[in-house]
Amino acid sequence: MNITPNLRTLLERRKPGYSLEAPFYLDPVLFEQDLKLIFGRHWIYAGPQACIPEDGDFFTVDIGSTSVLLVRDGDGGVNAFHNVCRHRGSRLCNEQKGAVGNLVCPYHQWTYDLTGKLMFAEHMGEGFARDTHNLKPVHLRNVAGLLFICLADVPPQDFEQLAAEMTPYVVQHRVADCKVAAQIDMVEHCNWKLTMENNRECYHCRGSHPELTRSLFEYGFGYAPTPETCDGINEYNRLLAERHAQWEALGLPCREIDHLDDRVTGFRTQRLPLDRGGEAQTLNGKAASSKRLGQFQQSDLGALSFWTQPNSWHHFMADHIVTFTVLPIAVDKTLVRTTWLVHKDAVEGVDYEVGNLTAVWNATNAQDRQLCEQSQRGIASPAYEPGPYSPFTEGLVDKFCNWYTARMAAELG
Repeated sequence: MNITPNLRTLLERRKPGYSLEAPFYLDPVLFEQDLKLIFGRHWIYAGPQACIPEDGDFFTVDIGSTSVLLVRDGDGGVNAFHNVCRHRGSRLCNEQKGAVGNLVCPYHQWTYDLTGKLMFAEHMGEGFARDTHNLKPVHLRNVAGLLFICLADVPPQDFEQLAAEMTPYVVQHRVADCKVAAQIDMVEHCNWKLTMENNRECYHCRGSHPELTRSLFEYGFGYAPTPETCDGINEYNRLLAERHAQWEALGLPCREIDHLDDRVTGFRTQRLPLDRGGEAQTLNGKAASSKRLGQFQQSDLGALSFWTQPNSWHHFMADHIVTFTVLPIAVDKTLVRTTWLVHKDAVEGVDYEVGNLTAVWNATNAQDRQLCEQSQRGIASPAYEPGPYSPFTEGLVDKFCNWYTARMAAELG
């Protein structure tokens, strides 16, 4: 089946301010185009550097049939390779994460060092050119401890703008000096775009996320004033201005930067105040870890939020970080990987409790999975047709869809 004419028609008749038509969420052939044109050609968030703290530590990221291996080498650097042996194509690392001395193919024991150089290949004869059979590299960028990969031959160059603008925000939290306190993979039975759209709005938060909204103000996620919300938003904006002045006096960048739909490498960031204790996204609003990150001298620094297109969001607090990676598995199946980071010297059971650290987002992720799966089932109905986004609460969802359709159209020429 040739999807291109159908995809062109769908893109041409896409109505701004409305949700996408059903095939974008249901068509397996169009899903393959998502893998090729979005995940195959743009910068994808892979995970935090803290997942591979020691030489030889690795983790893998699967994007469709492509597996990418990220490994820390003997000099402390991070490398990314296609997870494919150059002999007969076997997967090198079949586990999602682990530690190795060298990369040894389990099939015929071809052996590569941690920079991807082929070191050993038995029985290949005198004419074998070993140096032409090194592992194939994957483009990798490290933004203050956050690792991004790109499968394209020539990756989007505007990623350098993201790195330059985001580094001053993220570097304050010293991601490289963190450790993984918990990591949980969850599979949502929905299209990956529904997972991302759900994240890009907080219209549903008050009715669906009682744990999250104890500390999080929904007004910081694309809300615009309406007669019903004007008083709340005005009060929130006063608090936001007050906190921004305080944080900037401490040297913390905090103002909004929004390029969600006007760049190839879309992103948005802003440091936002928190409710209750104002310290962390926990059930009581207090810090989850007694060891602060970086050089922070206080805990009530709100949460720096960072979103990237097409597959991540992050929340940085003074005491811990929560980072999310979204990876498509099938047209109706999506992996959401949530990673909680604390200071590398924090001791579990002394400085933090994993249950307290993860309580809010464990609950929120489960609630979001139910919402997204209900949407997937509803969109599969013949009665579904694109519905209007709220101009007051869903502007960031519209920006995600604008970015997605613009990138698909650009790739089609």
